Amino acid sequence: MTVVKERAVKVHRTESFELESGEVLRSVEQAYHLDGELNAARDNLIVIFHALTGSADAVGDWWRDISGPGAAIDTAQYAVLCVNLVGSCYGSTGPSDPARRPFPRINTRDMARLIRLVVDDIGGTRVRLAAGGSLGGMVALEWAATFPELTDRTVVFAAPASHTASAIGWSHIQRRAIAIGGDDGLEIARMVAMMTYRTAGEFEARFGREKNPDGAFWMESYLTRHGEKLRARFDVDSYLTLLDTMDGHDVGRGRGGVEAALAPVAQRLVGVGIPGDLLYREEDVLAWVEPIGAEYRQVHSIRGHDAFLLEPDQVSQILTAALNSGEAPPVELPQAPSALEAHSEALSPS
Repeated sequence: MTVVKERAVKVHRTESFELESGEVLRSVEQAYHLDGELNAARDNLIVIFHALTGSADAVGDWWRDISGPGAAIDTAQYAVLCVNLVGSCYGSTGPSDPARRPFPRINTRDMARLIRLVVDDIGGTRVRLAAGGSLGGMVALEWAATFPELTDRTVVFAAPASHTASAIGWSHIQRRAIAIGGDDGLEIARMVAMMTYRTAGEFEARFGREKNPDGAFWMESYLTRHGEKLRARFDVDSYLTLLDTMDGHDVGRGRGGVEAALAPVAQRLVGVGIPGDLLYREEDVLAWVEPIGAEYRQVHSIRGHDAFLLEPDQVSQILTAALNSGEAPPVELPQAPSALEAHSEALSPS
């Protein structure tokens, strides 16, 4: 088993931040890693967004086969920023601090705006590439829509433009497990999630009906172990907060719909679907890619949704192609909607 050494994080602080809801977060801290160095023009920045239970350590941990010296995301050439999302429990402000409860609802748009504060603070003038998968992909979409002039290419792995009914259902089941079982329920929630992150084909190939020496099916032991591991490293209140974040995700909210929100940056976007993904189907990615004419790529894997974490060769090829595509054409920004239109759109169900 590969042991990943924990690396010290840097912390960005801001006195107050108004969320889209109107609530104000005070004394906001964002833990982050910045690997590599900004060049003289400060325009060689890459921003990576982590998934639900991920941390800010993309280079040293969960994307270590994709980012680092000589990798697809080459820290000898680029400065690579990854920020722990506010609401999480790896150093950023969130409900893992009892004094912060009840924690306000925070959405993917808030997260994108908060990370922009870090980019500005470190002096980044342009982002060569922004990328993320799952929840990180949702934040990446918001990043592109909120700051359309900032980033040359945004690559979105296995993420919808708005959270789907099916995904909301999976979130609801996990919340109910936690409501009934607390920390024990978090273990069950993780087991439920793992059934959506992987595929029946992978489970059959790996485990079949084989049993371990204790007489339990290996499939049962696999799920139990994943539940125990998450309980040991993650905070239950943060988990619930981020589930709410994903359910509230809708990049078209207040912008006239998804197509209106993303069309101005269509030539800068790459949507990546994973055939066989049970959580966010390939069709869910194509639902926003096709109407705006964005570039579409695939990662093929028996591992399903988690392929954006577990198929480094394919992911690296996609990211390398995005980086080598050159500077994207200028963005033609649409006229902002009137206050009445924005208000009406904001009231529509997500």
